[in-house]
Amino acid sequence: MVRRTTTNNPAGENQQKGLTRRSLLYGSAVAAAALSLAGCNSSSGGQEGSKKTAAKSGSANRKGSARKPLAPPSSFKEAPTLAAQVKAGELPPVEKRLPEKPYVVPHNWLEPGTYGGNVRIMIPATDDGQLKEYMYGHSPLRWLNDGLDIGPGLVESWSSNADASEWTLHFRKGLKWSDGQPWTTADVMFWWEDMVLNEQHSEVPPDEAKSGKGTVMKMTAPDDYTLVMKFDAPAPLTADRLAMWVNRGIGPGWMEPKHYMKQFHPRYNKSVPKDWASADGEFEKKRNWQINPDSPTMTGWRLKSYKEGRQSTWERNPYYWCVDRQGNQLPYVDTLTAAAVQNQEVAKLQIQQGKIDFLVGGFMGVSLSDVSGLKAAQKSSKTVPILWDAGDGTGAAFFFNYDYYEENLRKLIREPKFRQALSLAFNRDDAQKTIYFNTGEKTTGTMSTKAIEYHVDDQGKQVYKQWRDSYVNHDPERAKKILDELGVVDKNGDGKREAPDGSKLIIRLQYASNVGNDYKKLNDLLVRDWKAIGLDARQFPISPEAYGTEWNTGKLMSNSGWGVGDGPNCLVYPQWLVPLEPSRWAPLEGQFYNVRGTPDEHKQKNVDPYKRTPPRMEPEPGGPVARLWKLYDKSKTEVDEMGRHRLVWEMTKIHIEEGPFFQGSVSNAPSVMLAHQELKNVPRKENLAQGGFTAPWIHPTPAVYDPETVFWSNPDQHKG
Repeated sequence: MVRRTTTNNPAGENQQKGLTRRSLLYGSAVAAAALSLAGCNSSSGGQEGSKKTAAKSGSANRKGSARKPLAPPSSFKEAPTLAAQVKAGELPPVEKRLPEKPYVVPHNWLEPGTYGGNVRIMIPATDDGQLKEYMYGHSPLRWLNDGLDIGPGLVESWSSNADASEWTLHFRKGLKWSDGQPWTTADVMFWWEDMVLNEQHSEVPPDEAKSGKGTVMKMTAPDDYTLVMKFDAPAPLTADRLAMWVNRGIGPGWMEPKHYMKQFHPRYNKSVPKDWASADGEFEKKRNWQINPDSPTMTGWRLKSYKEGRQSTWERNPYYWCVDRQGNQLPYVDTLTAAAVQNQEVAKLQIQQGKIDFLVGGFMGVSLSDVSGLKAAQKSSKTVPILWDAGDGTGAAFFFNYDYYEENLRKLIREPKFRQALSLAFNRDDAQKTIYFNTGEKTTGTMSTKAIEYHVDDQGKQVYKQWRDSYVNHDPERAKKILDELGVVDKNGDGKREAPDGSKLIIRLQYASNVGNDYKKLNDLLVRDWKAIGLDARQFPISPEAYGTEWNTGKLMSNSGWGVGDGPNCLVYPQWLVPLEPSRWAPLEGQFYNVRGTPDEHKQKNVDPYKRTPPRMEPEPGGPVARLWKLYDKSKTEVDEMGRHRLVWEMTKIHIEEGPFFQGSVSNAPSVMLAHQELKNVPRKENLAQGGFTAPWIHPTPAVYDPETVFWSNPDQHKG
């Protein structure tokens, strides 16, 4: 999934935050900008998780990250503010605060930093989960080298048996929460037993807790530092899924501080109110470390103060478990200040006025069209735009609802040639020029351009190219000919084509009304190009609050306010490749997949699929969705990595022959990062193993690049 800004469809919210029981079922200007873009990447400014990488540790070009874990230094240093507290007897020495073997941040572009200063960031709201995307501290494992490798995190080492049905995780000894209390596997078991397996609580087993058959694992903790995950079938992607998301944030929780949270849980406190587990209950409020300063955390900064709707202030976590190669405990920066700015245009003005120091531009609606203005204001703002690859497969995309509720139109939508005709009618040259400033690559629409399956060998590269180019050419005459052959012709002489049965045909481009400008520009181009071949195409903005329900129930014809970005492989989060839940191109069939293997699978068989609770339908026997499911189910238990790649290629061929199920525009265009010119250790594109990979939430940016390592060249001039 492309990372969310206000440009994205709220139908995807459930996936960004991890599944819960509450959500499971319902879930020129061009020339000037091009010149500006050219200057934005200057370097001046068993299953044990390793795959392949583009850079060796300590390489001269400072590219990528060390592939193997780095040995911890023999001694450690700390920030002067913490050293003063140690001297005053308020804190234990740094050696006592770190685990026995702290995590050594392995990025080759890093230089030793200077402690001190404050960094200003910006978020749409003080409780917006985007803030957690800056911190990877709760993750058991970590993506490295833009998803090419998996490295340790809280887990120091891990292994599986031969068929990947049993996994053993060894956590670092001596980890501590931000309040100084020990972190142990009891904190994971609290999450698992008292939340996930507790029917009163909303959290449900995440993907990494299920076998290839979809059944839930059995998890045990033999001691304070070891977890054993036993599955009834192979679960070969377990390590990948332990690395994705930022846990206890956007993705599944995976842990809670038991010593703190048990006072709000009825198992440990009989006086807890009956609504303890509701969204507004005390338990949920207390566990949210983004709004509750008392909630212990494992991240580099901990919440110091919270002013709802205005700003939150974060201070260094004295027990953060990560260090640099020289033994300096991270983070370098003393504090973070996160200001809430809801209006994107106000946010952009404040950026140009120099009111931020570090920002993922997409979080605040900053896109390529803003780069020229940002560079013009750079002298006063001192903020440098930096371009990293998005790694997405579509750019701004369009896709029909394959399960649309009107039967005659659903039949037309499910006709591959109809969707192919619309793709051929779209002039992507114009999109590339006006939206993406001649960057990226024109595409029919694929999974991530950086997915390993499409780079592993020549066959993979060929499959990807076939998918990308399948219906990418602008050929309106061929599009009109296909529509004629389908009987989509002007039957009443009004100049607009009707459906094959003679009924009125309106192509409804529907999108959440708060989408960003890139999507609106794309929609204007689609309407223009589809009208040019005789189709009545119109835009229909929809209330963001209503969009998810309307989509899931099949009421909306299309989505024209989203994009496809998942990776680093196609199976770790395959919901665009295969309908597995209701927010993407086949919502009712995706919802049926959700209930497979449960008692609900065989209920309401005689009820109209659109009136079932939740609405759901089985795929057509032998149809593309049924075949995708069959291949995907096979891939879930395939232990051999190349075997999984081949199954992905087979699924891709269905998309080539019977798609496009989602229609792309321009893939892998740059995304904009912003950093103050005096802020160091912010990588440039050439430092990153694959040039960056910002699009997916499951590859959390900037957390994967460890913002705890950024520092000021002159920290005394940047105090909070």
